Amino acid sequence: MSDTPESLSPSPAGVPSETSLPCVMVFNANDSSGAGGLSADITAMSSASAHVLSVVTGAYIRDTTEIHDHVTFDEEAVGDQARCVLEDMPVQAFKVGFVGSPENLSVIAAITSDYADVPVVTYMPDLSWWDELAIETYLDACAELLLPQTTVLVGNHSTLCRWLLPEWEGDRAPSPREIARAAATYGVPYTLVTGFNAADQYLESHLASPETVLATARYERFDATFAGAGDTLSAALCALIAGGADLQSACAEALTYLDQCLDAGFQPGMGHAVPDRLFWAHDDDDDDEASGAAPPSETALDVSDFPLDTTRH
Repeated sequence: MSDTPESLSPSPAGVPSETSLPCVMVFNANDSSGAGGLSADITAMSSASAHVLSVVTGAYIRDTTEIHDHVTFDEEAVGDQARCVLEDMPVQAFKVGFVGSPENLSVIAAITSDYADVPVVTYMPDLSWWDELAIETYLDACAELLLPQTTVLVGNHSTLCRWLLPEWEGDRAPSPREIARAAATYGVPYTLVTGFNAADQYLESHLASPETVLATARYERFDATFAGAGDTLSAALCALIAGGADLQSACAEALTYLDQCLDAGFQPGMGHAVPDRLFWAHDDDDDDEASGAAPPSETALDVSDFPLDTTRH
């Protein structure tokens, strides 16, 4: 495998006409709090100029503080939603979030395998709110069924370590490359590891293959706790890939977008903060005057500057 990722763009047969947006199919749960799930996917992907084909796999019962429960849709309903849309529109990328059951993972894996040339971005959230046996069963099914279809696996460092390297021993935490190697045993060529603890109160995100770390983003640890950041990042990455960006450029732009979402984040309830995924739609002049912030033209990062080492979150 080459150290430099090739373009993940779909084959010409799946490319939309010049007058249409790239279509991205998302499998995820509805989040009535608006913090993550399909709410994050739709707003982030729309911000990246993608048309979202949202397949509802279940529903979170949650607020901005915590997830209390999850209701899973029947796998037949999930499959029917996706197949009906796929018969009508070409799709340029798939994103898979939390889908609730091994049965749903099986259906989704079968669908993505039918579209083998279409990139798949899989995001694994923190599942610590769930029953321990259910977590183990779900993760085993995801590794067996979905990871072989996955192009880019996205997840927090601690989440991916617990899942992919459960028997890791030693004082040193697994490196992003070691996590990527573990993911590669299931067929995943690229892994985006977020939330890696670095020196001086910094956090890092690393795009890695089994052979090398392809790029690194470094940012200061943020005081607030956010809900929905991982869904936001993975959704933006998937939409940018669907739009034809190469993996490293898509990763750079997605991380920059997340940084700006967190900069503009807000606390809608009594719990965690939420990324403002539509920050770009606000009146920039009024916002800049009120906050003293630099205008977007001064804070946006050119993808040619990758790796990212100046962001603040």
